[in-house]
Amino acid sequence: MWLDAILAYLHFAAIFALVWFLAKEWTLLRGNIGALDFKRIANADLGVGLAAVAVLVTGALRVFYGGKGAAFYLHNPAFHVKVALFVVVGLVSIAPTLAFLRWRRAWRADEAFRVAPREHTRVRRLIMIELHLIALIPLAAVMMARGLR
Repeated sequence: MWLDAILAYLHFAAIFALVWFLAKEWTLLRGNIGALDFKRIANADLGVGLAAVAVLVTGALRVFYGGKGAAFYLHNPAFHVKVALFVVVGLVSIAPTLAFLRWRRAWRADEAFRVAPREHTRVRRLIMIELHLIALIPLAAVMMARGLR
């Protein structure tokens, strides 16, 4: 029982960290396009990646070592929706990550570098899509926990 509680806590903490870092990215991109802090954006994106790995690892640990057992999760369609949403968020996050790496590299080469407004808007939109998709995952979790199919 203690192991299940600890794994649940760690999983929730990782999820909250992931959402926090995504919101931080979005917030850092809200400011003046000419005054973007590329180092802080890159650090927030690193936080997104590390938190996503933590969500994945703690989630897997819950499936295989948690109190409900793997069969509960693996045979539940809502679980598959949760995982699919998480994968889609991960796929959507690739484009912003690549943009952040490109921006930081360009900024290091030339401190006068400015992001093109169209690319800035596109990356902000993708991060907002990630945040909206993540908001659907708890709905699938609630359905799963209550045995709704």
